[in-house]
Amino acid sequence: MTNETVFCIKRDFLPESWVQKKSVVPMGLDVFIEKCATAGFEFINRLAAEKDPSYKQIIPYIILQTTDFEKTAIYNRQGNEQRLHDLWSIGIGGHINPVDMETQTTSFHQILITGMERELNEELDQRPKAELPKFVGVISEEITDVGKVHLGAVFRILTTAPEKYLPGSELFQFAWKKTKNLKELNLELWSKLALKLISES
Repeated sequence: MTNETVFCIKRDFLPESWVQKKSVVPMGLDVFIEKCATAGFEFINRLAAEKDPSYKQIIPYIILQTTDFEKTAIYNRQGNEQRLHDLWSIGIGGHINPVDMETQTTSFHQILITGMERELNEELDQRPKAELPKFVGVISEEITDVGKVHLGAVFRILTTAPEKYLPGSELFQFAWKKTKNLKELNLELWSKLALKLISES
């Protein structure tokens, strides 16, 4: 993490509804892109960004569900982010880095989609390429130390063949669970917000 730089937007330039104590904001991708492109973005040192709530790090957060919404993919957090350890998550994703920007003039839209697809490819050893992520909205929270400095750009992939999704080593205890039973798990707050978001989309 020492020299990693991450994709950020200044909090004050984001719509107020996105940065409430708990924000769940359904919207189309075009609206999200327009607001973020207008706000402007930059890559800053991750160590600094993690301690600076005047910036929000943009995180693609991808949910996998069956097309009938009956089952949702989950995994147990055991990765680099110690503050989330042992919580269950329904969101695959991570930081966007300069590697996701082809040139200095690459648009916000292109950087977001490239970063999102890279995260999917890193986290899943196999997935049906024809099943495409669809943007559903924004989540954010000001309650946890992690939440204060991140903004979730939530995507969802609906699948007819959950067995064709094979997790990589980062997705510990990956499984498909009945969506109605997810509330029984010790979910990270973002996953609770994301479930609310997709129920409203």
